[in-house]
This record gives sequence, structure tokens and C-alpha cells, in this order.
Amino acid sequence: MPSQTELPIGSEDSDGHPRGQVVGYVRVSSADQNPARQYEAIGRCDRVFEDRMSGKSRAKRKGLAELISYVREADTVRIASLDRLGRDTRDLHALVDELTAKGCTVEFVSEGIAVARNRSPMHELSLTLLAAIAQFERARVRERQEEGIALAKARGVYDKQRALTDEDVEAVRALIDMGVPAAEVARRYSVSRQTIYTALRGVGAYRRVG
Repeated sequence: MPSQTELPIGSEDSDGHPRGQVVGYVRVSSADQNPARQYEAIGRCDRVFEDRMSGKSRAKRKGLAELISYVREADTVRIASLDRLGRDTRDLHALVDELTAKGCTVEFVSEGIAVARNRSPMHELSLTLLAAIAQFERARVRERQEEGIALAKARGVYDKQRALTDEDVEAVRALIDMGVPAAEVARRYSVSRQTIYTALRGVGAYRRVG
């Protein structure tokens, strides 16, 4: 009788898991970001796991944990790009190693890389270089943002990005006038109570111009 690793693709393991599935992973950094482009990039999958949070805390990425638990020998894990899986080069390598150790192939669509358990030195080099470049670019973006904020603050023209639109502010004002507690309004709009108070006072990013 063949072992689990010897079962042909298309059969099932002892847990009833179909072998040779394409399993997708999608991650956006916040709940309000749209993952549609990533879904388009990975294409049709047998199953997709999703996280809506920063990649900094692996322990909190429930979708990633479920993906790692779910996949089996001969499955393919498809991800839109390197930075959607790992937060940095070390983290990326650790996750790829964990997935390929289970007998999976990991595909990164944007970079055109497919990594398997017995990956070639060239694949290893490509993975490392591209991850390092992605990490460098993220650092440069943060640096440019910080420089821009510092210059804007020096000129006295910096405001934090608005979390509520003008229409939101009017709706918030109406809810408060109806007696809805500020904490409840803040929960509905996924903002802090301080943001609600700032918007209602029309100060900071919400000050009226003209």
C-alpha cells in the first residue's frame, strides 16, 4: 500500500485532503485595502487564505497559520508577490522553507519564481536578491515619507491624512445630534473617539478652508 507521500496527484490523503491543489495566499496591510489585484494575480485556486493586517506580526496572521496547517505534499502555494508573504528577507526564507519542507511548491507570480523543496542555487539566489530589493524599496519609501513629513512640518503645512470624508463628518454629526455615543460612532467608522471629536470641531485635517 503506498504511503501518503507516494499517493498520486488527484487522490486524497488520510485526512481527505485532495492532493495537488493550488492554494492561494493574499495579504493586505489594513482592513480597508482592496485585495482584488492580488486575487487577479494568483488566478483560480482551489482555496485561498487571506490576512488583512501588516506583515510585521506573524503570530497574528491567522490566514497564514491556517494556510501552513492546511497544505500538503504536492500542493502549490500561489502568492502575488514576495512582500505579501514575508516582512523581510529572513522571514521570507523561513516561511518558504516551512512550506517547501511539507512538499509544497511556492509560486510568486510577480517575480516569476517557483520554489520547491530541492530548489536550485539559482532559485535560491533569485529569491534572496529579490527579497532584499523589495525590503530596500520599502525602507526607501518610508524614508521618503518621513523626509516629506519633516519638511511639511517645518513649513507648518503638515496634517495627518483624513480618516473621514466630508460626507462621513456630516453623518457623524447627525448621529451625535441624535444622541448616539461618540464611542459607538467611532466603532461604526473604525476610527478613534479623538478623530470624531477632531472632525466635529473642524480642526487639524478637518479644518474648513475658505
